Amino acid sequence: MNRDFIKFESFDGTFPFKPNFKNINGFNMHYVDEGVGEPILCLHGMPTWSYLYRKFIKVLSKTNRVVAPDAMGFGKSDVPQNKNYVMQEHIDNLKELVLNLNLKDITLIVQDWGGPIGFGLAVNYPEKIKRLIIMNTSIGVMKEGRKPWYAPLEEKGIYKQFIMNISGLIKGGIYNKDKITDSMIEAYKAPFPSEKYYIGAFVWPKDIPVGESHPSASIMKFVRNNLERLEEQKKILIWGVKDPIFPEKLISWWNKIYPGIETHKIKNASHFLQEDAPKQIIDIIKQFLDNNP
Repeated sequence: MNRDFIKFESFDGTFPFKPNFKNINGFNMHYVDEGVGEPILCLHGMPTWSYLYRKFIKVLSKTNRVVAPDAMGFGKSDVPQNKNYVMQEHIDNLKELVLNLNLKDITLIVQDWGGPIGFGLAVNYPEKIKRLIIMNTSIGVMKEGRKPWYAPLEEKGIYKQFIMNISGLIKGGIYNKDKITDSMIEAYKAPFPSEKYYIGAFVWPKDIPVGESHPSASIMKFVRNNLERLEEQKKILIWGVKDPIFPEKLISWWNKIYPGIETHKIKNASHFLQEDAPKQIIDIIKQFLDNNP
């Protein structure tokens, strides 16, 4: 089944942005590029895409240039079948896009897998990063022998089935169920019309390194060990405290890395806090930008 139809799809007008595509490392990467001014770079995680930031883009593009890419295999980006979809590839893709668009003085917004990938870019190009907005993410290698969250699904033989239930994943990560709309669910399901399009989504959970021998352990450790390269940049932590994947206790982990980081707990928000509390978070971001010109 072909998914070219989604390239210009606005999902009932909820995503009214002109699609942009660049050939990055052999595939067409989609990104939103709206507004002018200092760039805000918005990075999504699993299994979402730039649609997650649609409300942010509308508001923040009035004062800034907002760039929101879709990771390879997600959203409107291509799904090449000859890639591994591992962390290093995603960092390389993001780096190529940022260099291609000549982005500097970047305000970097990260959540979920956007964290390791965004910081993977940032620790190598700290001079391009002006501000950091960190939301529900973590960077590190799990201890050898620890069971990742998906282990029981693999044991029962239902891992793929679980990942392919996009509507279930999205609904499960939103605390305020009244925020869930048909067009939202349609937008998140559309990039995955058949099993071959899930290649990136199947890989991402398993690419969280468990033990030092995991293929992505060395890059994850490199990023983790170099977070102090970003000590000087202004930063803020915004956390959905109802998140079962990145629980509230991780706030203190980030505080150890960046002591005294300005922290905002979003009480009624889960993993997809951008869907749970968009207005509240956008207001916090606007204030943060105003306070740190």
